[in-house]
Amino acid sequence: MPTAPGGAKFREGLVSNWRGHMNDWLHNLPIFWMVAVVFALTYLVTFAIFAIVSALAVGERVKSFKAVSPGILSPLGVLFGLFVAFTAAQVWGDNERATAAVDREASALRAVTILAASFPGDTEMQLRGLVRSHIEQAAAQEWPMMAEASANLTAVPRFLAEALNVALKIAPEGQGQMTAQRELVTALQSALDARRQRIIVSHSQVNFVKWLCLVIQAVAALTAIAFVQSDNRLASAISLGLFSTGVAASILLIAAHDRPFTGALSITPAALMQVMPEASGSN
Repeated sequence: MPTAPGGAKFREGLVSNWRGHMNDWLHNLPIFWMVAVVFALTYLVTFAIFAIVSALAVGERVKSFKAVSPGILSPLGVLFGLFVAFTAAQVWGDNERATAAVDREASALRAVTILAASFPGDTEMQLRGLVRSHIEQAAAQEWPMMAEASANLTAVPRFLAEALNVALKIAPEGQGQMTAQRELVTALQSALDARRQRIIVSHSQVNFVKWLCLVIQAVAALTAIAFVQSDNRLASAISLGLFSTGVAASILLIAAHDRPFTGALSITPAALMQVMPEASGSN
């Protein structure tokens, strides 16, 4: 009996939401508990493979298992290493882009607070106050949203937009203020662009297919080790334990840095907060 399109979409939505909640739950764990969960699950799967292969390795099946060439372990291990390197390359790239965006935004905002001194009086006070308000809003509202990958570019950064409007309305007096106004507008545009970049990067993460392939490759390598060592349970347990430890460490390393703005090792707004004393210095 054919399935209604609405029902299929409903099930897909449930699976997607469940996967998303599980993903958020793991990433938001303190690092100690993340280590415990990742290693416990990896060792549990490894023990299941060891127990199943050991139970099946009786009689003629032992010869069949031993017929699996030990030479297969090397390419399986190399493939797993390549999968880890391929996945980690994306993770490191995302973290570098996120860090660079936050640092660039902080640098641009600091330049604004410095250049504001070229326009003493109400204009300087207004620019510094707007920069401070933007930083407070970013830390209090945008960072939690980026941690949940729910921040988007539809919301206009009101305080930065107001600061840019103020900068454009300045009537410069002399060459010095004309140069300062140009630099001020450039710095605000750079801050706006850096903010856009950090919000875009906040949606980056290792997708489900990559995780699935990594896990399948690890299970395949562990199963091959269990087959090759099926006639010696102690050697099998030691080999499986060593390889599963490497698997758990690799998964932990990627999971802990998977989402740049989520988790115990996430990028914080500390760089932006350092600008605040400068921004409020004249308040």
